[in-house]
Amino acid sequence: MKLEEKDIEDLIAGCAVLGTGGGGSPARGLALLRRELSQGRELSLLPLEELPKGAWVASPYMCGSVGPEGEGEEELECLVAFEALEGYLGVRFAAAVATEIGGGNTAVAIAVAAEKGIPILDADPAGRSVPELSHTTFALRGVGIAPFAVATRRGDVVVVKKVTSEERAEAIARAMAVLSDNRAGVADHPVRGEQAQGSLIPGTLSQALRIGRALRQARKAGEDPLAAVAAAGGGAILFLGKVSRYRWGIEGGFTVGEMEIEGEGGFSGQSYRIWFKNEHLIAWLDGEPDVMAPDLISVLDPKTGQAITNPNCQEGQRVAVVGFPAPAIWRTEAGISLLGPGHFGFQVKYRPLEENPRLR
Repeated sequence: MKLEEKDIEDLIAGCAVLGTGGGGSPARGLALLRRELSQGRELSLLPLEELPKGAWVASPYMCGSVGPEGEGEEELECLVAFEALEGYLGVRFAAAVATEIGGGNTAVAIAVAAEKGIPILDADPAGRSVPELSHTTFALRGVGIAPFAVATRRGDVVVVKKVTSEERAEAIARAMAVLSDNRAGVADHPVRGEQAQGSLIPGTLSQALRIGRALRQARKAGEDPLAAVAAAGGGAILFLGKVSRYRWGIEGGFTVGEMEIEGEGGFSGQSYRIWFKNEHLIAWLDGEPDVMAPDLISVLDPKTGQAITNPNCQEGQRVAVVGFPAPAIWRTEAGISLLGPGHFGFQVKYRPLEENPRLR
């Protein structure tokens, strides 16, 4: 499928919603893809099942903390890393794989694919944005991250042939990012088609495209964008209100913080609190756990339905919180162990979104 400008606008809007506050800047991501189109490059989407079993693919992306919207332009250090990995392996990648669904990182993977004249797969190893390199379905399937490459805007390029664990890979990539303006380009998980088909979540870019298209059509028709987004993603509106407190800082290369929201309308008199580590990961309603990862928690503009990424909320800003169910693989015992609340130090039992009694 060839992606035109309207498609990429819808795709990035949907990716930002599924990015749950992280995943990079959708504004810079969209600008990057418009630049690729303006330079005559083709952006194409390849269904996972059409990838030849012997073909090589890898995931290019940016690693580091997320910063305020509008800071700088998106760069492609991950293209350098992608080509370094090709050189090390002595192969040419047949397609690129987005490492996650997010307004920035999905865009940079598409841009790398366009620069290389190859398609982006309609699949990814997360189905959402995730904070840590180990938060992938590759890890759940026992597929190692190495060899992987890291490149910085300062010109450093490193290929890591072997790593003792996903956590060690995280530490190496984050260390390079911290030493390089809190950003680095990475290319990892070089695999053949058969292994990709057994590890990735199919159809995730198409899902983002559907959400973005539903959002655009609702706005055009003067309909409720929140209801449209929730319906398109099989989710639910969780809360509406005004941000009363918003605090964040950089910790170990991550944007970590918390927001508190005072309810309005049907939620008047209630309060909502969300903790994030790049992405929104757990939320409490009136002090009680409400929704948690691996399910998705997205903060949106209630008038436009546009995603608000971290750390771009402002105290006094009106917001809506929408939740979506995680892909089935994340709801397995292994998936919950890797991306559930316990992984982030919260002694809270995971409860699927649809089992929340107030949403039934």
